[in-house]
Amino acid sequence: MKAVNTDETPQLISADKVKGTEVYNTSGEKLGTVEEVMIDKTSGKVAYAVMSFGGFLGMGEKYHPLPWGVLTYDTDEGGYRVALSKEQLQGAPTHDRNEKIDYSDPAWNTRIHDYYAVPPAW
Repeated sequence: MKAVNTDETPQLISADKVKGTEVYNTSGEKLGTVEEVMIDKTSGKVAYAVMSFGGFLGMGEKYHPLPWGVLTYDTDEGGYRVALSKEQLQGAPTHDRNEKIDYSDPAWNTRIHDYYAVPPAW
């Protein structure tokens, strides 16, 4: 019996494989790495890719919840592309590694989606 491929198909990828994928801007600059994927429990849609950005050896690193709609997968690069500069990310909603964020807070979600000018996935 042939084993079923459960981590990637031409149209699907497991959340485990998305974690660790690099994120680039449209100029090809590496901006960060996907640390987590946040999925809406009710709709089943991916809400955010939480990207690490900045810092050195884990010091000063910030985490950016990027609405899934701002990411585009680039098969040539093997990573995601976003139409954002480093300067734009510096002003974006962020949190620290150990900071507890309430992703169910409507004000937090509105702030993120307003900043990136995209509607929520749900």
